[in-house]
Amino acid sequence: MPTPQTGIFALGDIAHIYLEFVLLPGADATAFVQTVVDLDGPRSTLGGVNLVIGFRPELWRAVAPGDTPAELSGFNAPLPGSGDYTMPATQADLWLWIAGSAYDNAFDNARAIMTALAPFARLERELSGWGYRHSRDLTGFEDGTENPGLAVAPMIATVPDGEPGAGGSVLLFQKWRHRATEWEALPDAAQELVMGRTKADSVELDEAIMPPTSHVKRNTIEVDGAERKIFRRNTSYGNAAEFGTVFVGFSSDQWRLDRMLRRMSGAEDGLRDALTDYSTPLTGAYYFVPSLQALQLFAGEDA
Repeated sequence: MPTPQTGIFALGDIAHIYLEFVLLPGADATAFVQTVVDLDGPRSTLGGVNLVIGFRPELWRAVAPGDTPAELSGFNAPLPGSGDYTMPATQADLWLWIAGSAYDNAFDNARAIMTALAPFARLERELSGWGYRHSRDLTGFEDGTENPGLAVAPMIATVPDGEPGAGGSVLLFQKWRHRATEWEALPDAAQELVMGRTKADSVELDEAIMPPTSHVKRNTIEVDGAERKIFRRNTSYGNAAEFGTVFVGFSSDQWRLDRMLRRMSGAEDGLRDALTDYSTPLTGAYYFVPSLQALQLFAGEDA
């Protein structure tokens, strides 16, 4: 089995920087990928961080057609939901996640990476993330309660052995801005009905009282009675005036991520996730995060 990029599962980092780049017109895709893979150099020099690399599915397919899941595609068009609700598409060509125990190391790495990639790509978006109260979202609820443990997470988050892209992962990356004033005006009991969990201890509500529009209900994906999970590495972003959640979701396939969004937006059955009344997606992109062995095929001699 090819080895996934280890930073996907490196829990405990508190400082995060996410960079999204768009390839410059005329830039050579293969040379670009080689340069990205060789970023291991400045990363090791500066030290103290994990780096996870993801490519637009169409770009990775162009340079590694045998290592890309067949049905995988970018978030290339907005996703219309029920009524006039829409989730935006802001697909870029490269996604980099820099994570470490201190922001200065992450910052220095980001600067070095931007310099190295400047001949090939422009920076489209930069976003800083951080942990809040150990494992809580800025809504006040626990985040990632249903995350699989690290013993089984690679089976949830990576393409199975023997399939195109084995050891790689499909990533959904979104920035969600919270409408804090409206959310905080709700009593805890009303917030719990929106989420489908208790606020204090993150216990799932009884089926008899859980609304079908609750966040838990809309995000639970089942096939033949078996739940299909994803692996979340969400963080918080922003300042005291404007803030929200950085959604970082890894899966072995794209369909469950796509179906999750369709259920949240109401595109599947007209029922929209109640949380979307209080949190708004500002970005949306899919990336393929290749295995270490797949990346090494593009590495220079000194990498």
